[in-house]
Amino acid sequence: MMMKRALVVLTLSVGVSARASAFAPGAAVKNLAGATQSAIHKQTPFPTTELEKLRPQTSLALSSVGGAKAAEQPKGNPLVETLQVGSYFALWYLFNIAYNIYNKQALNVLAYPWTVATIQMAAGLAYFVPLWVLGIRKAPKLNASELKTLLPIALCHTGVHVGAVIALGAGAVSFAHIVKASEPVVTCALNALLLGQILPLPVYATLLPIIGGVAIASLKELSFTWLALGSAMLSNVSSAARGVLSKKTMSGKKMGENLDAQNLYAVLTAMSTLILIPAMLAMEGT
Repeated sequence: MMMKRALVVLTLSVGVSARASAFAPGAAVKNLAGATQSAIHKQTPFPTTELEKLRPQTSLALSSVGGAKAAEQPKGNPLVETLQVGSYFALWYLFNIAYNIYNKQALNVLAYPWTVATIQMAAGLAYFVPLWVLGIRKAPKLNASELKTLLPIALCHTGVHVGAVIALGAGAVSFAHIVKASEPVVTCALNALLLGQILPLPVYATLLPIIGGVAIASLKELSFTWLALGSAMLSNVSSAARGVLSKKTMSGKKMGENLDAQNLYAVLTAMSTLILIPAMLAMEGT
């Protein structure tokens, strides 16, 4: 009887231990797991330093590719670009011819070149001021010091326009443009005087035909007047001085806010209008 009980207890204890081993790893399982982990650790891992080296290279490669895609402009057809630039030049000449003809006709009817020049300059306000007010373009923001810096350039801007208008009214359109063709000569002279830029001798030699052509045309011009010659030269000197002064005073400097090329031209136009109004009243107000 006692032997039967001992066998039953032994059987139950073996069953319980077998069920427990199904849920908890035994020594053999633990040893197998430990061996597997040690084998994994013994394999050559990817060094942390190599990962750190790889990350910036990968990031740099991705950023450079992404940046290049973001910064790259889609390259168009070179022929289309050439035709586009050529059309701009053609439109420039076309509008310039029309402007000169209508300007001459207006001056024949109204012989007040200062008034005509002021009206033409003020007409630009009707174009860019609404763009600023409506927020289509961001309006430039300039302080008093920056406006003072732009004042000499605005004076030159005024001289370019009023000199050309007076020249067109005082002489033939063709003669005014012949004289204005000598602007490169004035530009080279001002670059040497104000900026100290001396160009190679062959460059100056190319200006001799321009000087000779202007001199011959002035001698043979039937409608030659000193007023037309002086006004055209005023426009030349003012145009060259505007470029030189712009380079000297604004090169590498940040002026105000939202002062791109278009807004700069608009600001100069507004300042020139303010300069021309009292000059017009003084010259032709009586």
